[in-house]
Amino acid sequence: MPGQVPLEIGAYDLGVRADTPEELQDRQFEPREWLPDPETDEWFVDIGAVPDDVAERSSWVEGCPAPLSDLAYVVMPYWGFDGEVHTGEMITNAKHAEDVAGAFEKIFAAQFPIEEMRVISLEEHLSPTTGDHNITSSFTCRRVVAAPTYWSEHAYGLAIDINPFHNPFVKDDALFPELSEAYLDRDWDRPGMIHDPSVVYDAFATIGWAWGGHWAGREDWMHFSVTGG
Repeated sequence: MPGQVPLEIGAYDLGVRADTPEELQDRQFEPREWLPDPETDEWFVDIGAVPDDVAERSSWVEGCPAPLSDLAYVVMPYWGFDGEVHTGEMITNAKHAEDVAGAFEKIFAAQFPIEEMRVISLEEHLSPTTGDHNITSSFTCRRVVAAPTYWSEHAYGLAIDINPFHNPFVKDDALFPELSEAYLDRDWDRPGMIHDPSVVYDAFATIGWAWGGHWAGREDWMHFSVTGG
């Protein structure tokens, strides 16, 4: 089954890219059970310090470039591919948390589908890649893909990836997620994809965040960031 077999490592320490299995070519999975679903379909947001238990199940460790005090924990709803509202969570940069929530409020109002919105654990981050990653998230304590001497903007909570499988990263022979080949065809518009213009692109452009889909020499359609990096 896709996503259950670790891939051979290739360029930039990513897995070797492969054709997209048929069942993932128009990916519309409902989210796994995580936080309890909200009682209504109304927008809400809760922004605060990162709780100890959330920090413990995140990728944050001593030595990460952003202290926990620079980060915020955001809880907000999102529409799943099942047409239902679910509760999402995100660790992001505290200075930008209100703007991030405002962008996701617009995305929520448009009922743009998201497969999962949750905190990525250290174990998940370090596990062998299986090629089907699709978690919408902000903070992950990691280095830049293809430039491992530099900290990623994600390590500061200054970047967000949305539906990575639907909006992959590609550079030369490297593709992430590695099974998302079918989503390199950006003219075949499927739910969960981001374009310019689109509700997702417009929501982040409004708060001044740059889109990785505009990068030259590589594309990172999942990626929005404060600095453009």
